[in-house]
Amino acid sequence: MIDLQKDIHVFSDRKLAGTAAGKEVEQCIVNLQAAQEEVRIVFAAAPSQTGMLSYLAQSTQIKWERVIAFHMDEYIGLRAGAPELFASYLEQMLFSKLPFKKVNLIRTHGDIDGELSRYGRLIAEAPIDLVCLGIGENGHIAFNDPPVADFDDPLVVKVVELDEACRIQQVNDKCFDHLDDVPTSAVTLTIPALMAAKAMVCVVLGENKSQAVSDTLTKPVSTECPASILTTHPNCMFYFNKEAVAKLDERSYRITK
Repeated sequence: MIDLQKDIHVFSDRKLAGTAAGKEVEQCIVNLQAAQEEVRIVFAAAPSQTGMLSYLAQSTQIKWERVIAFHMDEYIGLRAGAPELFASYLEQMLFSKLPFKKVNLIRTHGDIDGELSRYGRLIAEAPIDLVCLGIGENGHIAFNDPPVADFDDPLVVKVVELDEACRIQQVNDKCFDHLDDVPTSAVTLTIPALMAAKAMVCVVLGENKSQAVSDTLTKPVSTECPASILTTHPNCMFYFNKEAVAKLDERSYRITK
């Protein structure tokens, strides 16, 4: 279970939170590389991840040629190479800048059933060491929105219909100009696939996420807030800016300046 003093880190601004999360991820990878040859990491794509990814892109401590990268979800219905694709974001922020051993991208422009099988096999080839993620305004992790979230999902990866609140968030995050531009379906790793990771680093920024953060940390574990399952992970570290914890009791955390 989550330890509020050890696992929750709150910073006065977004940049500090992102940098601190990047340092956490860096140290986690360095520790793993001291014990094993390859490190398998799942990355999220969202504005909340930008600071962390920017830090990692400049890290000189990580042996990137021993890192195998995945990403956790992708839209269906956008043109190949569209800038709104999560693969495009991660290529720009991280994958194109570093000599990864392998980068496994979710392809949503052809046979979706075949892609689910292919990506599921890649994920299942060996344990996932680290997941870098965020929490959605509706409490989702990856694209496991409340209506489709399943803590006992038998699948590794699946197609989901996106909750309207999730699609609205994409506009709020300025990833799309209008709600009608946001795809209505996506491919996502399932909750059990994410939770199987040895470690998780969760970065959540902004007041618009404060209710989801409060629900995650203070309410019973439930698919009404899929991210609440993170509190049961034995090694999940949370990084917030002060706006993201606006609805938490101030006595439950301290702000790192």
